[in-house]
Amino acid sequence: MNKSELISAIAEKAEMSKKDTDKILKAFEEVVTEQLASGNKVQLVGFGTFDVTERKAREGRNPKTREVMTIPAAKAPRFKAGKALKDAVN
Repeated sequence: MNKSELISAIAEKAEMSKKDTDKILKAFEEVVTEQLASGNKVQLVGFGTFDVTERKAREGRNPKTREVMTIPAAKAPRFKAGKALKDAVN
């Protein structure tokens, strides 16, 4: 399912226009992004939690040249599914 299909499905379930649903989805994306960038987490009980994890610097190899290189430390967004979502999938 791509973004436009998701918008159509949500609009149908919520009995809203696709235009309004698109605005809501964009606002959700912006709020989650802003909160994660600020170091906060977003927890939706039953659905899951969005948070940021820190990856340490490490050594890796360039697969083409086999040359050793340093991979810098970085922050990465992460999603952990909640119990209700896990149960629904299984």
